[in-house]
Formats: sequence, structure tokens, C-alpha cells
Amino acid sequence: MAERVAIILAAGVSSRMNTQLPKVLHEVGGRPMLAYVLDACREVEVSKIFVVVGFGAKEVKEQFNNTDDLVWVEQEKQLGTAHAVLCCKEYLKDFTGETLVLCGDGPLIRAQTLKILIERHETGQAAATLATAVLEDPTGYGRIVRDKYGNIQGIVEHTDCSPTQLAINEVNPSYYLFNNKILFEAVEKVKPDNIKEEYYLTDALSSIIATGHKVVAVTAVRPEEAMGVNSRAQLSVASKIMQQRIQQQLMEKGVTIVDPDNTWIDARAKIGQDTVIEPFTYIHGEVRIGKSCRVGPFAFLRHGTVLEDDVVLGVFTEVKNSTLAEGVRARHHSYIGDAAVGRNVNFGAGSITANYDGQKVNHTSIGNDCYIGSGAILIAPLVLKDGSQISSGTVVSQQSINELGTKADKDVSE
Repeated sequence: MAERVAIILAAGVSSRMNTQLPKVLHEVGGRPMLAYVLDACREVEVSKIFVVVGFGAKEVKEQFNNTDDLVWVEQEKQLGTAHAVLCCKEYLKDFTGETLVLCGDGPLIRAQTLKILIERHETGQAAATLATAVLEDPTGYGRIVRDKYGNIQGIVEHTDCSPTQLAINEVNPSYYLFNNKILFEAVEKVKPDNIKEEYYLTDALSSIIATGHKVVAVTAVRPEEAMGVNSRAQLSVASKIMQQRIQQQLMEKGVTIVDPDNTWIDARAKIGQDTVIEPFTYIHGEVRIGKSCRVGPFAFLRHGTVLEDDVVLGVFTEVKNSTLAEGVRARHHSYIGDAAVGRNVNFGAGSITANYDGQKVNHTSIGNDCYIGSGAILIAPLVLKDGSQISSGTVVSQQSINELGTKADKDVSE
């Protein structure tokens, strides 16, 4: 099996999104769009990923600076997809394996589809293979032109299509696999002979076909996967589809989601078996929920939250960057931020940790079997020992606890 690398096209500017943020950094399911494309590449075991960046290159690099399998390639002028690939030539001029080429703004990509693409490429011993999709509305996509025997003859971009070609429903969602040497021979020949005067990667495919090399087009991309994100409306649609995927996977693993349409769960969240997620719950960031928990309705779990088994969070309860041990109950209107909460702790209605003092965020540590009465305010930094009982409406600080301890010691001595 040939060694395989990937080129991800992530340099473009999206005028339709009306944004200062690089398009590939817009989030779907709580993660940048580019992250999903990178994950799919890793699942099919590419050895190196070359990410072509341009607009907002610094921001894109900063988002993914902890990964060692990425090579950043600058495309100073965005002159088209073939030009973007050509920017990688210096890195790949001596590479003899296969090169996967994908777009960074396709977050709905699935590794299963790439596996089909790779399998067909290798079994067909093709110079180039692309995965296509069939859409009810192909507007905006390049059309796949085949001969009467079904062999691909080329791809025509939407703006360059004739009326007959516009009627074609099979489209190019930009899933490509090439013999690397043949790819770079072809992209060097591409000319900007089109309405946009850009260097199209699709013209490189036409060149490969014209030189007699075998090109295969396999219809393997689901309609939802074909969607690139070029507008805020498309971003919203992609996010809804991703939510359906996330929640479906969780439900298959034994999680009950009472009302999926009114629940939002981050792609990074982990939820255990027999946990129930009530309506209007929002789970954002890297959140881990154990088994047999109940969360919501109207609960908000933020990044860094860990709920161990059998935790109950009720209506309008918010938890941020905190670990709640087994058996914790916070059923009504509580805020728990930057805290470690022991086993079997009860938070009464409206009780909160006051974790921010105006300058820094402070930590609260609550022992096992504590009772926090309704409306209590725990002012961090604070440590409560096992079995502590906090009366309703009490404002508790470490100073007040220390003073009580000092008074108790004094009373005993007297």
C-alpha cells in the first residue's frame, strides 16, 4: 500500500460570510470546521497533512499549534485551487505516494467516504480518483461530465456550464486522490481560462484524462457531506446536521436525549450510559458526564466540567470547569464554577460559588456529604471540610470560617 499524504485547501476568503475570522475557523458543533477535515484525514492514516493557508493564516496556525503532523503552506495570493496545490510542490516534489486533496470548509466529511475513495483508487489502479455526489439542487457545484459508457470526461464549474451541463445532478464536492507525481505534472499545466480567471484543480483532472491516464469517479458522497460552508446560512445548516450526528451517536451508546431538537451538545462532550439529558440543555466544550446522571431542563454545562456517576443537575443550573463527584444534587438555579465538589453534596436552590474577585478566578473545594442551603454564597478561594452544613442565605468565605474556628477554640479554652 502506497504512503499517503493530504493537502487541505484552507486559504480562501469568504465574502458571503461577511467575516474577519478565517472561514475554516468558524465553529460547527463547538469545533472549527477545519478540525473535522483533519480528523477524517487522520482516520485514514495519512502520514502528513499540508494545510494551505492565506487569509488569517496566523489565526489558523494558532488554533492548531499543538499538532505535529501538520505542515503549513502559505498561499500569498488566492489564485485558485490548482495554484493552492502547486504551492505544496516544494514539499512534495520527490514524494512518490498518493496525495489526498480536500477543502477545509467541509466539516460534514466522513472518514468512511474517504475509505471508499481510497479503496476504489487502489483497486482501480487509477492515476486520479474523485468521489462525487448526486444532489437535487446542484447549484454552485462543478458538474461531472461522463461519456455514454459512464467514464468521466471532465468537470465543468457551475459558472462555466452550458444549459445542458447545468441540468446534470452529479457534482464534484472536492474529494480527490491522486498519484502525487501525476498531480503535480498536471497542475503545472493549468491555465486560468475561465470566467473567474483562476487556476482550477478540475482543469488538472481534465489534463490527466487527456494524457491517457486512468481517472475514476465514484458516487460515494452523501448529499449532506457535499455541502461546503460559504455563508452564515450554510453554517447554520451544517451545525444542525452535526448536532443530529452527535446526538444519534450518543443515543446509540445508551444516552437518553428527551428532546433532540431543543438540546445542544458539543462534539467533544462524553456522556455515559443511562444518563438523561432533559430539554433546553446546552453542553459546550470538553465536558464529561458519567453514568446514570440527569441533566436539565435548562441546564448549562461549560468547558472543563466533569460529572461523575449519579449526579443530578436541574433547572437553570450552570457548571463551569468543575468536578462533581458521585451523588451530587443541584436541582434549582445554582452556579458552580471552578470547584471540586465531593460525594453526596446537596446544593440548595439559588446557591452559588462566587469564583471571581474582580481580578482573578479562584477555586472552591467542597468535601463529601456537605449540605449547602438555599441561597448560600460560597466566596472563593474556599475549602469546606467533609460534612459541612451551610445554612440557607449564608455568605461563606475562608476568613469567616477561620474566625469561627478561632472563636470555637477560644470558647473551649475558656
